[in-house]
Amino acid sequence: MLTFWKENRETFLEHYHQRSNVESTFSAIKRKFLPYVRSKTEKAQYNEILCKVVCHNLSVLCNAMFELDVDLKFQNVG
Repeated sequence: MLTFWKENRETFLEHYHQRSNVESTFSAIKRKFLPYVRSKTEKAQYNEILCKVVCHNLSVLCNAMFELDVDLKFQNVG
């Protein structure tokens, strides 16, 4: 990896930046919604994690709407 970094620094930094964004998101979710799951079964744990991700996304949208004055337009499906 060191050789790849030295020879292809731009490509390496693009992938590293993506990884850094994912790590930051996981950290924020764990800080806001506790770093563990309470469900017993694997399927329930999976659903609980998905619910935490949805709640995180909603909180980011609310933050953008109210603190950054971003006007969100939602598409009406149906």
